[in-house]
Amino acid sequence: MLNEAQSLSLGDRERLFGWLEGTRKMILVEPDALLTHASRMPGLDGQKMSKSYGNTITLREDADAVSKKIRTMQTDPQRVRRTDPGDPEKCPVWQFHLIYSSEEVKGWVQTGCRSAGIGCIECKQPVIEGVLREQEPMRERARMYEEDPQLVKNIIADGCEKARKLAQETMRDVREAIGLDYS
Repeated sequence: MLNEAQSLSLGDRERLFGWLEGTRKMILVEPDALLTHASRMPGLDGQKMSKSYGNTITLREDADAVSKKIRTMQTDPQRVRRTDPGDPEKCPVWQFHLIYSSEEVKGWVQTGCRSAGIGCIECKQPVIEGVLREQEPMRERARMYEEDPQLVKNIIADGCEKARKLAQETMRDVREAIGLDYS
């Protein structure tokens, strides 16, 4: 009956099989996709962000370096002079506005860029502030670990021990489920 029910997801099908077989749990659950509103972060040049392309902003990069990188980003190629109207859709900075700017700022950018009312440097400032605002908690949390490397080693050791125990339990359940009982 479960094989004929086409509207069931794989996860639901596995859960029902587990319930019917009496185990009431799933072993080796297939993970679901976790997507955000920005599934791919654009690079400083408009391509996908990648270290090999050299177009990245690292998570704990200092504020001056982030500001410099964003200020020197290329913009709409049609907008040569400050008085030339631009098209935000053709500008790599706009991709950052989609992620970091409020609706009010996005409207300001759309209007200002198309009418040449704002310059590219002015357009980049809200992005700089947004990136720095997002990075600040990461820099704060990382400071403690940078000052005490032994803390990091202890966390890794504890995590390894927990992972080892969990893996042993999972493998025991897998062996039971497929009928390989070594005891």
